[in-house]
Amino acid sequence: MKILVTGKGGREHALISALHNSPGAHSLFTWPGSDAIASLASRAPATDVPALVAWMVAEGIDLCVAGDESLLVAGDGLANLCKAAGIPCWGPHKQSAQLEASKEFAKQFLVRHQIPTAAYAAVSSIEEARAAISSLPVVLKFDGLAAGKGVSVCTSQEMVDDFLDVVFTRQQFGPGRLVIEECLTGPELSVFCSIADGSFHLLTPARDYKRIRDNDDGPNTGGMGAVASRSIVSPEVLTEIEDRIVRPTVAGLVKDGLPYRGFLYFGLMLTPDGPKIIEYNCRFGDPECEAVMPLLSGDFAQYLFDAANGTLNPDLITFSNHWSLCLILASHGYPESSRSGDAISGLDTISHATTFHCGTRLNNEGNFETNGGRVLAIVATAPTLTAARETAYSEAAKISFPGRQNRSDIGLLHFANAPG
Repeated sequence: MKILVTGKGGREHALISALHNSPGAHSLFTWPGSDAIASLASRAPATDVPALVAWMVAEGIDLCVAGDESLLVAGDGLANLCKAAGIPCWGPHKQSAQLEASKEFAKQFLVRHQIPTAAYAAVSSIEEARAAISSLPVVLKFDGLAAGKGVSVCTSQEMVDDFLDVVFTRQQFGPGRLVIEECLTGPELSVFCSIADGSFHLLTPARDYKRIRDNDDGPNTGGMGAVASRSIVSPEVLTEIEDRIVRPTVAGLVKDGLPYRGFLYFGLMLTPDGPKIIEYNCRFGDPECEAVMPLLSGDFAQYLFDAANGTLNPDLITFSNHWSLCLILASHGYPESSRSGDAISGLDTISHATTFHCGTRLNNEGNFETNGGRVLAIVATAPTLTAARETAYSEAAKISFPGRQNRSDIGLLHFANAPG
């Protein structure tokens, strides 16, 4: 089977690694890819998405897997173009991917289908925003895609004013509306499922760490680490999530005529009033994917191929009962900026963890150096969270590069009562 995965980060490195480990002889391709991914998958020679689809047709690609969200909503939409070309695509059509691309679209969907979520208002100006904010804390979300950085949990008027300036005056994320939400409280949870039309399959849940510094301090990032395990939540809570949130979402997609074959990420808050959804993402989470994929075994390639063709076969894959911890190593200045070109040492000494490359490149000497904000994901699995955490941090200590930063509380914060 010939499979192409779009994207270039740690999530795509993890997906391609899982496909590489699938039984059978598969030829793997990527676009745009990275130097690290190139060791597992050949880069497609394309300059844009239409050219990529044309190349896939000529190459006889059997399956396209959408890694990141950007191509799903850009232009005519990757999945739409693949369908027109007769290529099965694991990733939703452009109109369905609006669940992630537009916060307001998602909120309207949630309200329409009576799925538990925070109360909200959508505004188009600073004046409307100030009129709509009646109390603090409050959550402000840029309506469109913002690489995980378009959200601010504001606890003061100064924070509100700063974010309104970012969105409306400076238009840092481009032109767009603002969604204002009530601030929910409780532990967060990431739940993932595969959806093929009206069917779904729940995968191993995870919890990520979005803030740059320990104790959830500082600005939001794309994610500084994640923990994955079936034991993160009780079976009872997971059943409640399935019944109150996942099942109504899948039914809502069908009812609204939104074609969906792909991963769907449910960003949840476990509030005192029960689970409520914070956001949808129309692909696997990052860095949650890096934490979940090492727990997977079975024929992942066949699983995705069948699902992209409309048939979910959950028995093709299984997930270990172990814990998995992913620690992100970031570059100097992240998330406000990032620095590239810093030499990375110690990669060849990692022996008890898996390394996924988020933002690296090979220099002229053939050695890896930094090439982005999030640089590496160090992932360890073990029967207990404590063991997974100890291994991930001890292995990560072997890696160094100038300006390196990482959190020290991944797997500690929010896990006071975790077994082991």
